[in-house]
Amino acid sequence: MSVRQKSMPPGLIALALGAFGIGLTEFVIMGLLPDVAADFAVTEPVAGWLISGYALSVAVGGVALTAAVTRLPRKPVLLGLMVLFIIGNLLSAVAGDYAVMMAGRIVAALCHGAFFGIGAVVAAGLVAPARRAGAIAMMFAGLTTANVLGVPFGTFLGQHFGWRSTFWAITGIGVVALIGLALLVPGRGTADAQTSTGGLRGELRAFAHPQVWLSLVVTILGFGGMFGAFTYIAYTLTEVSGFATGTVPWLLVLFGVGLFAGNLLGGRAADVSLSRTLVTVLAALTVVLVGFALTATSQTLTIASLVLMGAFGFATVPPLQMRIMRYAHQAPTLASGANIAAFNLGNAFGAWIGGVTIAAGLGYTAPIWAGAAITLAGLVVLLGAIRLARRSGPTTADSDLVGSAA
Repeated sequence: MSVRQKSMPPGLIALALGAFGIGLTEFVIMGLLPDVAADFAVTEPVAGWLISGYALSVAVGGVALTAAVTRLPRKPVLLGLMVLFIIGNLLSAVAGDYAVMMAGRIVAALCHGAFFGIGAVVAAGLVAPARRAGAIAMMFAGLTTANVLGVPFGTFLGQHFGWRSTFWAITGIGVVALIGLALLVPGRGTADAQTSTGGLRGELRAFAHPQVWLSLVVTILGFGGMFGAFTYIAYTLTEVSGFATGTVPWLLVLFGVGLFAGNLLGGRAADVSLSRTLVTVLAALTVVLVGFALTATSQTLTIASLVLMGAFGFATVPPLQMRIMRYAHQAPTLASGANIAAFNLGNAFGAWIGGVTIAAGLGYTAPIWAGAAITLAGLVVLLGAIRLARRSGPTTADSDLVGSAA
């Protein structure tokens, strides 16, 4: 398949479908947690470890599993990861006790970071260089679609036919995605999979570049700020904005619409100007979060803030992923996987800071203020990274702000 073709490569559709299934696995459990807790006779905090355990497994798998497969061709690796995903969700669907359910969650999560990390590299390789951020955004569109459509439908399915039915459905999605990957993603040889890096040692060399580490920090802070504000959003909506509890799921659908739109628009903008897009989006997200915190008592402005928070929050994803891949262009696979782990570390960090502010008695808008501060810190680090790049000479990643030709 030529990378110069203008139409969407069908392999991107298969990658997006895999991303949809993985996103559904990660988020749908939140709406089913009371049913799962009751079925296994555990408290809701204990059942909550099915979420925390998943996130921790993603962070570990994003780096460790990616490192373990760097010498292997990427297409077979993606197929193997999808098989792991199917096995994990099948375990969850048939789990007879809490321990087996947790094992299923961990197994399914192991593929998460590696799939998105390797999948981003594969997606970028399916199109011309000028369209790579957009291709990455197309793959991540599966994740945002899971939030907009998949989670509400999966929750509805679980509530009416039992929570196991949701995991059976996700297992089926995994099978379809596996077939799609096998048929639609072009095969590549081992030499291409290594991208002339010499395997793991070559991949690790990418981390000698300070911009790779700075990119990881920007990811943790930039995305962590949005997630920190979002983690406790239900309390903000009901206790501050005055919405009824029953309206919260529909409001979150609007947030998901913002995620979907922001992801695609962020990818397109990053293909035009990567660093300018990141600076603009992080600055705009900071302003939106501050505005949200100041106007959370207004239901109309809260709705607008939710959509904008989702849009600008997820508009960071394609350019953040693209930035680290550009600086690690000779060995992008492990760095890409590490950035997926950084997204999840940002989630955990933002949620923790938000929880600290609530525990301190600062109210339910405090996590939004904290999110704005964290995002602003990410913007400061990004500007520092661009300044450092200017001093270091021409780069391909920051040429649009540094002033040198790519």
